[in-house]
Amino acid sequence: MKPVENNHPVPEDFRNFKTEVKVASPGRINLIGEHTDYNQGFVMPSAIDKKIYFKFRKNNNDNLCRIYSETFETYVEFNLDKILKSKNSWENYLLGVIDEIQKLGKTLKGFDCILKSELPIGAGISSSAALECGFAGGLNSLFSLNLPQMEIVKLSQRAENNFVSSNCGIMDQFASVMSKKNHFIKLDCESLEAEFIPAEIQNCKLLLLNTNVSHNLADSEYNSRRQQCENAVQIIQQKYSEVKALRHVSFEMLEEFKEKIGPVSLKRCRYVLEENARVKQTEKALSSGNLKELGKLMYASHRGLQHQYEVSCPELDFLVDFSEDKSFIYGSRMMGGGFGGCTINLIESDKIDEYITEVTKAYQQKFNITPTPITVVPDEGTQITKV
Repeated sequence: MKPVENNHPVPEDFRNFKTEVKVASPGRINLIGEHTDYNQGFVMPSAIDKKIYFKFRKNNNDNLCRIYSETFETYVEFNLDKILKSKNSWENYLLGVIDEIQKLGKTLKGFDCILKSELPIGAGISSSAALECGFAGGLNSLFSLNLPQMEIVKLSQRAENNFVSSNCGIMDQFASVMSKKNHFIKLDCESLEAEFIPAEIQNCKLLLLNTNVSHNLADSEYNSRRQQCENAVQIIQQKYSEVKALRHVSFEMLEEFKEKIGPVSLKRCRYVLEENARVKQTEKALSSGNLKELGKLMYASHRGLQHQYEVSCPELDFLVDFSEDKSFIYGSRMMGGGFGGCTINLIESDKIDEYITEVTKAYQQKFNITPTPITVVPDEGTQITKV
């Protein structure tokens, strides 16, 4: 363990860490259904085989919490009775979880935690949800809080909404906790009903290509897209009181109110309605083993995100365009909030290596950046072990 940049050196007793609870908390992919979750629509995520690992122990102190990130080589300590926002963004996901647990009236005591991540930051595979859910699940086990899995999902989302001030939907946290190995989840984000769809993608694998760019529009534009959708709902609600979110809106309603909604919000809303339909069509394509149809839906999703929702960027578009004439790639789309992060590609397994070589060269020539390939497999949700 190296000394760290902030004021506290890593305590000596962290070198002989006697673990009481171990957690493996996965990142997630989303096959299709982007920006539909906060509109109470449909999504199709899964946890993946890339994770954040936590080790927890009690430290016999009433209030003192000590956390060391091996990944960032940073150490932080704080008191449970003084949970305040940190300047280091990653700490706020953890502080937010503690804040939400305490709001539920649950009692925590002093603890130590070491964490290590395999998840790249800003790649759109939801390292933040893995951080929140793994941390919440570990504390739940360490202190026998008896919080059910669904409460872990919801409090982790609240931590991000309330403490981090990112107005995310529930998809990331749900997928991180509730996923089943080798399945996608068709999740209804309103009722939280989940159907587990076998991830039978035959001779293909899922290849993520990380653009390694993160345009600083991401947070502000994410919140503005959400606002545009919610504004349209408020207009439609004046006549149709049963409409509580965009998922209750029909194309006919959009047409009826298009003058009041305005051209930009109208584009956003049409995309969301079309994307919800694509999630349902994807379920059919997966169930019938029709990978060509699945691929077409992925491309259509990307074009909607590019032209209607306008959350893509030149780097993402380049990677999707580059894949489109390859017979061994069935589908490709941007994944995540947008303005950077990854594309997700449905590609024949035996073509992956040569494609990575080819696309890396082209991407480097165009942007002078090297993309990072990540092959992922749909995997189990959060795994917690008492040692």
